[in-house]
Amino acid sequence: MDNIRKKTYKKLQIGENSTRLDKLIDYIIVGCIIINLSLAIFETFEESAPYQGIIDIVELITTIFFTVEYILRVWTAKYLYPDKKEISAIFSFIFSFFGIIDLLTFLPYYLPIIFPGGAVAFKMFRVIRVFKLFRINTQYDAFNVIVEVLNEKKRQLLSSILMIFILMVAASLIMYSLEHAAQPEHFDNAFSGLWWSISALLTVGYGDIYPITTLGKLTAIIITFLGVGMVAIPTGIISAGFVEQYSKIKTIAFHSEERGIKFITSTIYEKHPWNNCKISSIIFPPQLVLVMVKRKQNVLIPRGNLILKTDDILVLAAKHFKEEEEIDLKEVVIKEMNPWIGLQIKELDISRQDIIVMIRRKNKVIIPNGSTFIMKGDAVHIYSKKH
Repeated sequence: MDNIRKKTYKKLQIGENSTRLDKLIDYIIVGCIIINLSLAIFETFEESAPYQGIIDIVELITTIFFTVEYILRVWTAKYLYPDKKEISAIFSFIFSFFGIIDLLTFLPYYLPIIFPGGAVAFKMFRVIRVFKLFRINTQYDAFNVIVEVLNEKKRQLLSSILMIFILMVAASLIMYSLEHAAQPEHFDNAFSGLWWSISALLTVGYGDIYPITTLGKLTAIIITFLGVGMVAIPTGIISAGFVEQYSKIKTIAFHSEERGIKFITSTIYEKHPWNNCKISSIIFPPQLVLVMVKRKQNVLIPRGNLILKTDDILVLAAKHFKEEEEIDLKEVVIKEMNPWIGLQIKELDISRQDIIVMIRRKNKVIIPNGSTFIMKGDAVHIYSKKH
């Protein structure tokens, strides 16, 4: 059951795309969201009335799909938060941003059953389904850059927004004081002045409220100029953040060297010296790093308290070698009728530039010397000097 839950979690992760089924599930989720939004727009037209029955059926099917998806995400939440206990992981998902969005994509459909009077209001919540597309956006670097910029500049942005709010309140009180006597029907309270300051500072300019006194007009000119500068501050902060972020990416790329990592595998056989040993008690060569342990169908994280067992497959990462000189290392498998069978290494007719560095015989690794015999089925690793 645990294996099924783990596979289900991987299938639900948008952007996994390791198999065709993963891609199909992604397309179904996106398709359901787009269909729902399209139907919500189509319902606003009078021409949709004859198709209302079909719209209701599609709405029901997609809502059931979103309901099942949410239940499965709750069921597999412990893999989303592996460092937390299962109950804690479930609550963490439920109250997360995507958890709340996933809940609101289907819950309003069932609420009219309990509260029939709010059917129209609940129907408006279908628009929230569009936010599920953020799951797809998170797989793209462009979206991640936007999130990183906003996260890094959040204090500056909050400060600039606070300054704009203070200026709005001040402008509303000043304009109310100047215009209330001249046009009490428009500037009847401070909130009317706030509405004017918002439309003026944010350069919307509805024109429904405007000053008519000379002093009010002069004040409005000053406030409008200040508003243009204030609104430009958050834009400048975000633009500078983008420049810094891309400069940082380019700097990292310029001052770093990308190197491929070589992986090797080793199988723990019954009499292997590491069998039934804790990883913390094993001394690995400093050039090797144990990346993971494959045990049957499971992939285990190699923590210090993990005990290795028979038939475990160790995946090791080898330190990158700077190939200033070309190295030719090849493996020769000794098959039947090979003239090397039964001969010692010192008796082999090979070039002086070739050195046998290792022999793999079944599950054993042999470090050879001149008296080592070659046998059928041996995998002989030969290093060829270039100079």
